[in-house]
Parts: sequence; structure tokens; C-alpha cells
Amino acid sequence: MSAPQPGPHTTPQKNWPVAEPFSISPIGIGRYHRTPIAEWRYLELRGHYVTIGLSAQRLGRAALLGALLSTTASLALAAEAPAAPAATAPADPADPAANDDASLVGQVFVTARRREESAQEVPIALTVTSAETLTQTGVNSIVALTQLVPTLQVLSPNPRNTALTIRGLGASYGLANDGLEQGVGIYVDQVYNSRPGAATLDFIDIQQIEVLRGPQGTLFGKNTTAGALNISTRDATQEFEADIEASYGSLNFRQFKATAAGPIVKDKLAARLSFVGTWRDGDLYNPKSNSYQNARASTGYRGQLKFTPNEQLTVRLYGDYAVQQPECCTQVYVTVGTTLKPAAQQYAALAAGKNYTVASTNPYDRISDIDDPIQADQWVNGLSAVADYDFGAVTLTSVTAHREWDWEPRNDRDYTALDVTRRSNNPSHQKQFSQEFRLSNNGGQAFDWTVGLYYFDQNVTTHGVTEYGSDASYWLLPATNTPASLLEGYTVFNDSTIDTTSYAAFGQLTWKVSDRLSVTPGVRYTQEKKDGAYVQTTTGGSVTTDTTLLNRRLGIARPQNFAAKTDDGAWSGQIAVVYALTKDVNAYATVSSGNKSGGINMTALPLTSAGTPSLAAAVIRPEKVTTIDVGLKTQWFDRLVTANVAAFATDVKDFQANVVDSGPGALRGYLANVEKVEVRGVELDASTRSIGGFKFYGNLAYTDGKYASFKNGPCPLEKIGTSTAACDLSGKELPGLSKWAGSAGAEYRAKTSLGRLTGEAYAGVDASFRSAYYADSSDSQYTRIKAYEIVNLRAGFQSESGWEAFVSVRNAFDAEYLQNITVVSGNSGLVVGTPGDARAVAFTLRASY
Repeated sequence: MSAPQPGPHTTPQKNWPVAEPFSISPIGIGRYHRTPIAEWRYLELRGHYVTIGLSAQRLGRAALLGALLSTTASLALAAEAPAAPAATAPADPADPAANDDASLVGQVFVTARRREESAQEVPIALTVTSAETLTQTGVNSIVALTQLVPTLQVLSPNPRNTALTIRGLGASYGLANDGLEQGVGIYVDQVYNSRPGAATLDFIDIQQIEVLRGPQGTLFGKNTTAGALNISTRDATQEFEADIEASYGSLNFRQFKATAAGPIVKDKLAARLSFVGTWRDGDLYNPKSNSYQNARASTGYRGQLKFTPNEQLTVRLYGDYAVQQPECCTQVYVTVGTTLKPAAQQYAALAAGKNYTVASTNPYDRISDIDDPIQADQWVNGLSAVADYDFGAVTLTSVTAHREWDWEPRNDRDYTALDVTRRSNNPSHQKQFSQEFRLSNNGGQAFDWTVGLYYFDQNVTTHGVTEYGSDASYWLLPATNTPASLLEGYTVFNDSTIDTTSYAAFGQLTWKVSDRLSVTPGVRYTQEKKDGAYVQTTTGGSVTTDTTLLNRRLGIARPQNFAAKTDDGAWSGQIAVVYALTKDVNAYATVSSGNKSGGINMTALPLTSAGTPSLAAAVIRPEKVTTIDVGLKTQWFDRLVTANVAAFATDVKDFQANVVDSGPGALRGYLANVEKVEVRGVELDASTRSIGGFKFYGNLAYTDGKYASFKNGPCPLEKIGTSTAACDLSGKELPGLSKWAGSAGAEYRAKTSLGRLTGEAYAGVDASFRSAYYADSSDSQYTRIKAYEIVNLRAGFQSESGWEAFVSVRNAFDAEYLQNITVVSGNSGLVVGTPGDARAVAFTLRASY
């Protein structure tokens, strides 16, 4: 493949307008690696990220931290900034990029448009995080990445029920439904990962992560209506290299990482192999079993072969395998909500009737109260081949992949020591195959273009079981004098399978109208077919001919079976315009559209007023998204500072939501369409390169999302009575979305000698915050997660001989916050949740050769 061509605004032009100097208070640090697709060499460009000082209520520590960092940054910037805009910033001897091509200094390169180019020239709001930043900040998974990328939110009570959103869109909160597609696509080395459980896996041998905000359907394809995570791993090399890392910390935290790479056949074949293992004791104590729960236990392996038989052809073969087998995942008592049910049917009376007292009413005591075993085991594996053939003027790329995911859970879904629900397990197996062909030109004078074809095939099969216990009749059918034997041992089996087949053709063109102006239209057509079948059977419980008792039991769960299918074709696309105001200031505007195909409810359907399954709810309509983005991407003081701003407006028609049945025994949600959702927002991102040894970054996002029209929504807990069916949620906030979210950080590095040791000593701080948000689709006042802020600290020493040691403190001020909240089935009023990680200290030692 030939070397990538510079974009239309990379080379300085004559008669550029001179940017006026301005005052900024950046807060951030970052480190980026550029890995050109053609050369696959490493060029470290330190300095990335960024944003402006934070201000919001209830951010005492974060605000103080921001003020201190801003003051330091302003002083350092004043000391280091050139005297005039035309002057050249002094080279930073600690920055390898300082001695490279001046046009590359301060640049971060991405493949957001399936070709390598500067992030500042791409008309997409995006955030890029390097492997070094991930390591230094202790971010080991997509779940933890939210502390660095405020527009990304992940709710993950367990891997199967993981939901990712960008700008508040992408997934509905609630229990997983195999018929619901995610709207945030996860791509690893160009391969789509369908199961969101991958977000809980440990990162392994990562090069960089690009978080792309807004619909990305033209080039990334299905299910990127909210955005995409474009993850790249490090490449195999013809020179031997090895990395090893070990960490130990609080709660017996242990993590080991190892990577080795090098040639097998000189100049023809290279290999890379990586391993990561993470273990940690549970942070919830269960006095019933005298054990600690919500532990971590995972291992992952990744390998690559890189074959370069000649200058034209490059083939990369990837293989990965990961397994998690922790004693996880339960939740603890948070609160009790008051419903509209008679007092005898609410939690206080029900608990008193059984002489039951919860182990603790303070979730931060971290005491669980379940009486059945739990597990959250998952296995993920995949094989893929990426081939690039350079024909000179164009390059043909083929991406072939097969992936599988196995999920084996065990849950106590009543979250109490009572024998209400003995088990509620939904083991699933997923497999997918995908094939993509792309043809791209290798950089033209006037046009850059990409066209392609895409095929995707997937099957998800689930065999679930729910068993009720001796307290189920009392708890789920309160004040009815129902004998305990009616539901004791009553077991519900649910078997489902769904096949998805998708075909797409796409194309995107960038027309360089002039040295300053470029226009990028793109279009994609996708045809997607789904076939699903669901069967639910019941057994057990007492034998009776009493019609009243039989109907009560059927109200908890009844036999059902149905088959449904969808076959949708849809256009998606975009048009983007970029105009270079100066050589380092680009303005852009993008109008994009995306689609998610129709879904099938792969769970028991809600009941009609007659008590029969509502077959009309078996299929939901496709979701259609339109987004307008406008923004400025700027660099200042010879690219010492990068500062970007974006404003957007998104309208979603037929938003696909996962809502919870309000019936007495309902344990799983079902799919429904929300007529219209609206999201508006502004995002600021800023970063610096080294300024007198300091680097800063910061990100701030304001996002306002609401159900513009949701007339037949689920009722919040406080409005549930004995016959409540639906509530009008129009105008209510979109769940899972904080109006304000941000992150900021700084790092200081200095050359240091420790006896005979020479290298760099460094210290860093990273802070993040989120304002309050609802954790349930009904916007119940009892499921609102309060605002919180987290501060992490780190300090270490990096030797010139290739080893490094550092200490990190996560959640340094021991902030108390909740990661998620759940309304327990039966609607007694009990609300449970998962507390966020408490303060944790870890020591890390790593070496590179």
C-alpha cells in the first residue's frame, strides 16, 4: 500500500489569515501514537485531549482542582508560548515528535473515515485515547473509558445487560433482549463486535481508541446510529520487542500483561502475541454465605500474524480468546419507593409479615443479602483476516471475520434473603460472520473516495430458566391468601432463537474544491432480514383445579410461543463540508442520517386486558436518526494547544426502547417504539503538548435529551397501582443521560536521576464528573442516580533503560456513587443498585525491550 497522502489543509499555504492569540485554560494530558497504515512505524506525539475549566454545582473538589490546573496551565503557557504567532515553539527534548517533520507535530491520526488522516481535518466530533493514556490512567475496559470520554456512557450490571450510549443514544436501559440491536458499534481492527458484553473485557495490546460521536452508518454500517468505537491494536513488527507489566493493589487486585512481537521470516512474516489477566476479590460482603461477591476474574489472549510477501500485499490474521468467570453480579439495597398499591402490598408490610430485615439500608456498607449462588461467566473468541492489496492508484481491502460469544449466568433476582426467585438465568450463545470489501483511491489531487460491500450473518440462541420459591406467592401475589405451594417450585423455561442477515453497499467521496474547502457526501443502502422464534413453557407448583388460583399463577408466567420476522431496506448517509479558516483552524458542518432495522421481541410478550399475549408487540418498527453537527477544530501556538468545539441536534423517530412489564411476576423487559426522541448539546475538547514539563487535557459536554413523544410508556414506580398499564412520558428526560459531564487532568514530567538511575519522574491527576441522571426508562424518582465526581492520582518513574514503576490511587477522595439502579420485579417498591468502586491503590511495574 502506498503512503497516505496529506489532506488539503496539512501543508502551509501562502496568504493564510493570521490567527489572533487568545487566552485559554486547558486542563489535560494525553499521549498519542501515530501508526501509519502504509509504514506501520511508531511516532509518539505527546499531547492530546483537552477542554476548558469545569463549572457546575456540587463539584467542589473538581472545581478546586480545575482552578488549580487552569492557573498552572496559564502560567506555563505564558512562559512557553512564542512571542508572536509566526514564531516556532521551542523543541521539547522529551517529545520524540519534536525532531520529526514539523507538519506532523501536534497531530493525532485516525481512521474514522477508513483512511489515515489528521483528526483535525475529519468533520466528525471525536475523541482519541492512546494506549499510554489508558495505562497511566488505569483505564482497562470500555466501561472505565467513560471517565476519560464524558459523552460515552456505559451501564453494566452484568455483561449481558450492558448498554452503551453516546450523547444519550444507542441503547435502552433494562434487561437485555436478543431482538434489540445496539446503536453504538464496537469495532476492533475493523471487525464489528455485535455483543455489548465485549465492553466489560480487559483491553489487550491496544494502540488507540477513537470514539466517534453521531451516526457513522456510511462507512461503519449497521447499528451506529449513535456513534462508534473504532479500536486499533498494535501491529506485528519485523524487529523483536517485548512488554511485560504486573500490578498489585487493594482488594487483592492482581493484573498481568505480556506482549512479544518479532519476525518469523525476515521481511515476510511477523507475529505478535499478547496476554492479560485480571483478578480482584469481591467488594460486597454477603453474611448469608460468609463470602465476598462481585469479584473480578478474567483472562484474555490475542495473536496476530502479518504477512508481506511483496510491496503490494499485506495480510493480517488475528485471533482472540477471552474468558470471565467471577462470582458476580449482584446488587444491594438502595431505597424503597412508595407505590399506589394498598399498603399491605408494599415492601414495608411484606417484609414485616416475614420478619425480614435487610442486612443494611446503606448501599455503601457494601453488604449483599442474597441467598442463592451467582455467576457471570462469558467466553468470547474470534478469528479475522484483513488483506490490503495496493494496485498503485487504488487499494483493495478485504475484512473477513467469525466471532462467538457464550454467556452462562446465575442470578438471585429478588435480591433478598427471602425465597422469592430462586434462580433467573438466561444462558446465550451468539455467533456471527462478516465479510467486507472496500476499494479506496490512494490520495488524489481533487478527490478521495471509498466504495464497498458488506455482509453480516448472526444467530443468537437462548435457553433460559426462572424458578420461584416458597415465598413467591406471598411476595408476588400479596394480600390474596394464596397458598405458598402454588408458586413454590414453579419453573418457567424460555427458549428463543433469532437469525439476522444483512447486506449493504456504500460509497463516500471527498471533493477538495479548493485548498480550503472540501465536501464529503456519502451514502449506504442496507437490507436486513430477521427471523425469530420464542417458546415459553411452565412446570411445577402445586396441582390444583381452582380457576382463581390457576389464573393467578398464569399472571406470573404462562406458556407462550410465537414466530416473527422483519425484512427492512433503508438508506443512510451524510454530507459534510469543511472550510479551513486558517492553516490550523477548520470549520465544519455535517448532516447525517442513520437507521436501525426493525426488532423482534425475544421475550414473553406483555398481556392484553384479556390476559392473553399481545402479538402486536412481537415486532417493532425501524429506528431512524437524523443529526446536524457543526464545529470548529483549532490548534494554537504552533500546535501547542488543540481546542475543538461541536454543537449538535439529533432527532430520532421510532426510538427502540426496552421497557419493563409492570405485571406482578415480570422479570424481563420487552421492546417498544418511542414515537420521537430529541437530543441537543454542545461539546468542548482541549489538550496541550508539553508546556514546561506540564501537559493538560479536558472535556466538557452539555447534553439535553428528552422523550419528545412517548404516550404509551412504562409507568414509574411511584405511579404503579394494582391495574396500572401505561403512562405518558412525553417531555421527560432521556434516561442514562447526564446534562453535564466532563473530565480533566494534568501530568508533570521532569528529567530525574535516582542514584545511578536516570529517566523521568512524573505525577498526574485525572478528574471526571457527571450530573444526575435517570437509570430506568420510566424516569422514576427512585431510580435517579445523583451527581458525582471522581479524582484519580498517579506518580511514577520511567527509566531510560526501559522499565517503569508507578503508584495509582483511583477514587482518591473515596466518593460514594452508584453505577446502576434496578427496580426489583413484583413492584413491591424495593430498589437495588451497584455501588461504584471505593478508593483503591495499586502499584504497577512494567518493562519494555
